[in-house]
Amino acid sequence: MAGTANGSHVWFDPIGLHVPVGTTIRWTNRDAGNAHTATAYERRIPVGSPGWDSDYLLPGETFAVRLTEPGVYDYFCRPHELAGMAGRIVVGAGRSLPYDDAALPAAVLGLLPSVEEIVARARVALPNAAVGLAHH
Repeated sequence: MAGTANGSHVWFDPIGLHVPVGTTIRWTNRDAGNAHTATAYERRIPVGSPGWDSDYLLPGETFAVRLTEPGVYDYFCRPHELAGMAGRIVVGAGRSLPYDDAALPAAVLGLLPSVEEIVARARVALPNAAVGLAHH
């Protein structure tokens, strides 16, 4: 989780991640100017998997969740969802599921990498992360 000093840009880095079943994912708020959440889109995770909500993480705070079911997990930051602060984790083989994209803000849909890209690359960063705007 990170952002620019004035809060005009916020993001997760990586925005896409491919991991084995049973991996523990840890989010750290590295944005000195904003609180963030890591919150599962409950209808965009594997059926039967528990959702999660980190609650607000202040700068330097962390939150972790263990992903035990194969599939695609989409998540977002509650206060910054409309700014496109979302991410996707593919666990195991990770096939695309018939998620309803109509419920997502356009900013999120425009940024989430495809399942195929995540599986092929293992880790997908936003293009601006290459110029020093990355976070974890």
